[in-house]
Amino acid sequence: MGRKVEEKSKRQQLREERLRRQQRQRITTLLIVVGAVLIIVALLIYPTLQQSLAPAGEIVQITPRPRPNANFNAMGDPNAPVKILEFSDYQCPYCKRFSDQTEPLIVENYVATGKVYFEYIPYGPGGYPIGQESTDAALASFCAGEQGKFWEYHDILFANHTGENVGDYTIKRLEAFAQAIGLNMDQYNQCMKEKRYEDKLNEGIALGRQNNVGGTPSFLINGKLIEGAQPYSVFQQEIEAALAAASGQ
Repeated sequence: MGRKVEEKSKRQQLREERLRRQQRQRITTLLIVVGAVLIIVALLIYPTLQQSLAPAGEIVQITPRPRPNANFNAMGDPNAPVKILEFSDYQCPYCKRFSDQTEPLIVENYVATGKVYFEYIPYGPGGYPIGQESTDAALASFCAGEQGKFWEYHDILFANHTGENVGDYTIKRLEAFAQAIGLNMDQYNQCMKEKRYEDKLNEGIALGRQNNVGGTPSFLINGKLIEGAQPYSVFQQEIEAALAAASGQ
């Protein structure tokens, strides 16, 4: 009788020890899974956290350029005989060249005279933004457009462009640009938080792809595709041809 009780007691001890071991293994496995999840989450949020903590740095200020009949991301007379769509990426150096050198001449000679309606569409090569900074900058420019300052924001973005994915357009710097041009920051920040113009951004990308737009900058002049940061003389020739066609000459 005593031996049976002793064997039963040993079996009970072994069973309890096995249960404790299994419990320790489950806890260890759970801790490993939780640790792995925390590491993954940290890796995902680190770039955003790094951006939010990084200082904005020096900001190149701008002098606002005239944009006749500016309306969000467009300018000029909507009934003008020639319509130009620019497909551009804020991180594209050739897009900056066009913005600095050629666009002012088109505005002065054709937009201001009512002959051209001009619209800027954020776009990347083949429709794919050069990087996250491109997407963030595009959304920020639309948020500025909500407050009637799309073109001022467009200009300060290009004024502060130094390269691709080098930190020119971190969230902190985009906020600094917004402050520099006098935006209502509560409205701007809420707009960015909501990604309010993500659909508008995607619509422009879809439009470019439908029209076989490849690299940036590219332009549709009354539907004709012109690629690259061509000199002003090329745009002048194409615009004059489009004006002649529109007038039936």
